[in-house]
Amino acid sequence: MTTWITICDTCKREDWPERGMQITDGEKLAALVEAEAEGTPVRTRRISCLMGCTHGCNIAVQADGKLNYTLGRFEPTEEAAEAIVAYAALHAESETGQVPFRTWPQGVKGHFVTRHPPLPDAE
Repeated sequence: MTTWITICDTCKREDWPERGMQITDGEKLAALVEAEAEGTPVRTRRISCLMGCTHGCNIAVQADGKLNYTLGRFEPTEEAAEAIVAYAALHAESETGQVPFRTWPQGVKGHFVTRHPPLPDAE
């Protein structure tokens, strides 16, 4: 079962226009997360808009049959990317997707926005 990091590539932090960035904060974070995830069992994908604009930068950690999480309020930094991928790797190792708080990387603490239960099996 694959754990995915879905990264919003349209996220812009509040001061984006003042910084005069040529790419969005989401694009910058996506590139950092993609690079960090190389060689790990975690997969990445980009999506335009996770509808968490007031929480940008946003990502989702997802896997079929597991708890899924939305995280936000990240700065597009290498440290954030490392923490996101480390958390996703722990999610991948977990049978249910639940990761004990004591093992969370420091860089994801305070960034959780929502938790979604797995979808039920279709009958």
